[in-house]
Amino acid sequence: MLERYLDKTEFENYDDFLANFNIKVPENFNFGYDIVDEWARVAPDKKALLWTNDQGIEIQFTFADIKRESDKAASFFTQLGVKRGDMVMLILKRRYQFWIAITALHKIGATVIPATHLLTEKDIIYRAKAADIKAIVAVGDEEVLTHIEKARPNCPSVVNYISIGPSIPEGWDDFNRGIEEAPAFVRPELANTNDDISIMYFTSGTTGEPKMVAHDFTYPLGHIITAKYWHNLTQDSLHLTLADTGWGKAVWGKYYGQWIVGANVFVYDYEKFTPADLLVIFEKYRITSFCAPPTVFRFLIREDIKKYDLSALKYCTIAGEALNPSVYEKWKELTGIKMFEAFGQTETTITIGTYPMVEPRPGSMGKKGPVYDINLMKSDGTWAEDGEQGEIVVCTHRKRPVGLFKEYYRDPELTKEAYDNNIYHTGDVAWRDEDGYYWFIGRKDDVIKSSGYRIGPFEVESALMTHPAVVECAITGVPDEIRGQVVKATIVLSGEYKDKAGDALIAEIQDHVKRTTAPYKYPRIIEFVDELPKTISGKIRRVEIRQKNNQ
Repeated sequence: MLERYLDKTEFENYDDFLANFNIKVPENFNFGYDIVDEWARVAPDKKALLWTNDQGIEIQFTFADIKRESDKAASFFTQLGVKRGDMVMLILKRRYQFWIAITALHKIGATVIPATHLLTEKDIIYRAKAADIKAIVAVGDEEVLTHIEKARPNCPSVVNYISIGPSIPEGWDDFNRGIEEAPAFVRPELANTNDDISIMYFTSGTTGEPKMVAHDFTYPLGHIITAKYWHNLTQDSLHLTLADTGWGKAVWGKYYGQWIVGANVFVYDYEKFTPADLLVIFEKYRITSFCAPPTVFRFLIREDIKKYDLSALKYCTIAGEALNPSVYEKWKELTGIKMFEAFGQTETTITIGTYPMVEPRPGSMGKKGPVYDINLMKSDGTWAEDGEQGEIVVCTHRKRPVGLFKEYYRDPELTKEAYDNNIYHTGDVAWRDEDGYYWFIGRKDDVIKSSGYRIGPFEVESALMTHPAVVECAITGVPDEIRGQVVKATIVLSGEYKDKAGDALIAEIQDHVKRTTAPYKYPRIIEFVDELPKTISGKIRRVEIRQKNNQ
């Protein structure tokens, strides 16, 4: 399958990869027909999706199964009046119906809006009005359905409410029953063009309402890099990415690229994350490849990993936030497995990564990839030299990369602010060493200016993480009349240190940071908390901590 979309699939080294990787984009590409249905044609019994949950249920879907079920779902949606260009929101947690529904919606040319089950009434109303959402497909949980029902009177554009169960409220369509009773699907003559919007994410910034990040129908091809050259997958892989389907990481790690490669996607559907349960899953199902945010690895390394047989696990990747070197080293010590980090955004696919032909450097995001022309821009608009900090930008003067977002939907001003004059501004700050490795500093809004020094949160957090008392931490700036800002550390303590929280431990941690990194970076304020505020994707919400600091 890969050979259809790449000039060359195997590379001798990084330089070969950088120079000769090229994606061939066909006219009117549709992931549903060109990938899912094509696998079903050439290898119908090929394993596509192994779905399990925390109740012990497991279902293995082949590509033939996914084709059959997505065809029925496409027919069902069509009967309801959903058509090319219509906006459909999916609130499906990790239920297997997500993979059926998204494939079906691609086949009829509709626009998919994945969303988290944590949306409130206000969130749902905003999204429905901002995008003129026509249908909502949701998991039939009481809490989810309650929020949607409360929002319903203020969502005039929404015509269809569809539940996958277990509860099917009055006035809602039954997804499972509907696809079973639907007539045979008739493929439309033209489901889409490459320029149509295939998927759209509402992504929150530091201020204002969430942005609507729209991707066209070629977007899945950009994730060939993700699966083949970052996750290092083959047709024999059983890959687990830990992500709720409401987060963009779901299509990054458990849908597009993985199925283009022909890997079997493993889904673990759970309500509460328990590190030990995940290790049991690795052992029981013989997971070969795993991707998760650093938060997950921070908890896994505190388990008795030697109790579990992880011999099938060969490859681990990290995403969502920068990886602290101490976590990398501990995971490698316990498992013998290196972790390969990468950087990207909802607006992009992988822009910087540690690929199989690139030796990982703990704490580095890796090197620029072959698809995006990456550079670092200083605040004065000039390019940063090696060793200097700058904003990560994507230059598109020569070619627009496959995978870069189409626009912020219905917001040309915001689109122009982020992407203008053939430069896309990521808003993330990094520096590059003389060997081409990139090192994350933080969001532009997160960089702390104290007594004339610019302090990146990540470097202080990495120093803190080497202290045995620290399980998780977040560094933010606190306003200060003399210094402008001072560094504050918000820390979750390990169990054995919780009863030691106090001035003595604060002083010990401060001294530890002074010895580990430049002394001026040490946190002058330390707060101990039970947990850090996070997004559903596991990213620490420093903006929430900053808002609390300023109150």
